Amino acid sequence: MPLTVAFDPPVPKEARADVQRRLFVTTDPPQPGTWHWVEDGKQVFYRAPDFWQPGTTISVRSALEGLPIGKDRYGDADRTATAKIGNRVFLEVDNKTKQMSVFVDDKLARKIPVSLGKPSTPTSSGKMVIMEKFESTVFDTTGSADPYVIRVDDAMRLTWGGEFIHSAPWSVGSQGSVNVSHGCTNVSPKDADWLMKTTHVGDLATFSGTEVALEHGNGWTAWNISWDEFVKGSALPVPADLKPSPSAPGVPSGNPAAEGKPAPTPSKSGR
Repeated sequence: MPLTVAFDPPVPKEARADVQRRLFVTTDPPQPGTWHWVEDGKQVFYRAPDFWQPGTTISVRSALEGLPIGKDRYGDADRTATAKIGNRVFLEVDNKTKQMSVFVDDKLARKIPVSLGKPSTPTSSGKMVIMEKFESTVFDTTGSADPYVIRVDDAMRLTWGGEFIHSAPWSVGSQGSVNVSHGCTNVSPKDADWLMKTTHVGDLATFSGTEVALEHGNGWTAWNISWDEFVKGSALPVPADLKPSPSAPGVPSGNPAAEGKPAPTPSKSGR
């Protein structure tokens, strides 16, 4: 997964270069990358040109305590986090076939029938990563145009906007053939249980063929744009020779998953 630092309130454009100078990343073995600011300044992502290589240890420090961040605001604390990249696991979901292909260590491990978002509430197409995993949680859309409250099992968050992969015993008859969800990816209880045991927080999930594109910043979306677009979001110059390496078409060159550990909580700086 990309490294993510979140800010509340957002960082104005004129302060982003100074903030970025105080964000430090080390990887072992070395795999250099750069930072990219989401337009609204609420998040900054760090990634390398290629996916992290399995077994890599990544350490990050946001040394922002006392740093001026916009008008009358200062960084509130320094923060650190370390993670180790696990084995390659990635998901590919095709709306045309209503199938999810799950790859483990570059081999197809399972094909899973899915039901995606119905036309009025479509699932997003793009490259996302699993942000959180819950054995059980409650979806509460009270106050929306289509309010409901429901408990779901084996739920894996993909976006801040509420798109999840989760167990949906009520739609098993539609999975593999018809989209009936409110934007989530419905799978059977058996397949959801297997996915929870197989995936990590940070694993890549690529969706294609749906009615809408993934909004940049709606989740940890750093892998959803090209490297050329990504470097444009840096507030500091990026070395011209920092480029993606050739890889097999359609196959990630590494797994952005943290091995057996939860994702570091996005840092919040500024007051």
